[in-house]
Amino acid sequence: MKNENAKLITIYTESVLESRLIDDIEEHGAMGYTISNAKGKGSSGSRAGSWEANSNIRVEIICDANFARHFTQHLQKTYYDNYGMVTFTSDIEVLRPQKFCAQ
Repeated sequence: MKNENAKLITIYTESVLESRLIDDIEEHGAMGYTISNAKGKGSSGSRAGSWEANSNIRVEIICDANFARHFTQHLQKTYYDNYGMVTFTSDIEVLRPQKFCAQ
């Protein structure tokens, strides 16, 4: 089996956005996603995650380049002005790309 190129979108944001992001991800046609709790410290200070209003999540989406471009533009337009959010994309290789990217 040959590795195929794909993109990994990683989003760090406030946990209050989880259900909205799930809706957005599904509406934009992603084939799946992973969400986990995230803790850390950055320019906005420390986020210990000890209570809901102070917790962050990490969202990961494996997708093709077209989806990554459109979805990250959507995130920037919809959330960046009003929520703490960091988004980045990475070039990755995956086996079984049909599980992650529209063919």
